[in-house]
Amino acid sequence: MTDSASEGPPDFITAGTGDARRAIAVRVREGAGPPVVWLGGFRSDMGATKARAVDTWAESAGRRLVRFDYSGHGDSEGDFAASTISTWLEDAEAVLAAFAPERPVLIGSSMGGWIACLAARNRLRRGEAPATGLVLIAPALDFTEDLMWDAFPEEVRRTLLNDGVWMRPSAYAPEPDPVTMALIEDGRTNRLLTGPLDLGCPVHILQGMRDPDVPHPHAFRLLDRLPADGTVLTLIADGDHRLSRPQDIARLIAAVAEMGC
Repeated sequence: MTDSASEGPPDFITAGTGDARRAIAVRVREGAGPPVVWLGGFRSDMGATKARAVDTWAESAGRRLVRFDYSGHGDSEGDFAASTISTWLEDAEAVLAAFAPERPVLIGSSMGGWIACLAARNRLRRGEAPATGLVLIAPALDFTEDLMWDAFPEEVRRTLLNDGVWMRPSAYAPEPDPVTMALIEDGRTNRLLTGPLDLGCPVHILQGMRDPDVPHPHAFRLLDRLPADGTVLTLIADGDHRLSRPQDIARLIAAVAEMGC
């Protein structure tokens, strides 16, 4: 979580219906070219280091950039523990419809990589023009099953089945992350790594090989499911999960700048 007060208050749009309606915080930097949309990770927000670095680049390059916070994240309404992948995908698609309907460039970080791929796939299913391209940073597709449930010891699984929630210690925040059985079950309905995945656009994956959260073999699984044409994987041998060092951010900016040129 980062302090975004220096940027002034964000704008808000509504996602969801009925009792599930919530206000989603959005920041839009006006500019030209295909709109670039930042999709953050699990428990992250649009004020995080990489998101701000992309905003700085967009300002200097004159590019349109859209950032937002998912439900239960940052400045947005909603209960994090009551949210799922489908909730956060709904947030993303509401933002895309409102601010970046025309062939966006999607940047997905960790969980945001999964959301970006789901949103790009859904564009094609609706008969819309494909995204201009995707840049995925340590993409955590299907993480609720492959990197959580399958890796949990039996006692954690029992806690989830009996209590519906397990408080997972976080390496990135002092408070634990609530992992719910609803999140696990919803993730199973949104899996993408079970077969071929053609998103209709170029995809550039940036992956650290010292990533303890999304190990680099997980990126190989995604690589195997994407079409060979237009797909690039950049492995950073000494890179961790954050990929927030100056040299990592330079690679990220270069990959984004190439999309839609």
